[in-house]
This record gives sequence, C-alpha cells and structure tokens, in this order.
Amino acid sequence: ERRNKFQIILDILSLLQRKGGKIKPTHILYGGNLSYNRLKKYLKELEDKGLIQQIQEKEKTFYSITDKGLNFLSEARKIKEITDAFGL
Repeated sequence: ERRNKFQIILDILSLLQRKGGKIKPTHILYGGNLSYNRLKKYLKELEDKGLIQQIQEKEKTFYSITDKGLNFLSEARKIKEITDAFGL
C-alpha cells in the first residue's frame, strides 16, 4: 500500500526524532524509503514550514527536527491514533 503525503512526513520527522539530533540526508533517504527527487521535495517543504532545519558542518549537510517539528509530530501521532482506532 502506498503512503500518502501525511505518512511520509510523519516517517521523516519520526526518523529525525529517533536519531536524536542531526542526520545526513542519505540516512533520511534510506530510512524514509524515498527516491532522491522526492526526498529533496519533502526536505524543502519541511524546511520552508520550519519543521526541520538544515545544518552545515565542514562541507557536510545534516538535518535536524525543530521544536515546531516536534510539536507537529506529537499532534500528528494523536491524529493517526484516532484514525487508526476508527479504521480510517
């Protein structure tokens, strides 16, 4: 079954939270099971909305979840629990 946009965003934010801090884009690519083009699209959108931030260290790029992203993730999980409970 294909994931919808909400599920993919939830997967990316959950991965960032689980890794506790910063993570390389390739780890998000594999962990989120996304193509490179879809990964770029989602990372840009999440960054534009302030849910994640890009960090540059020694010419390497990392991403981390922001406080806004953690709040979104918490609320999104509640919504998912409700929809799952009702079989939606």
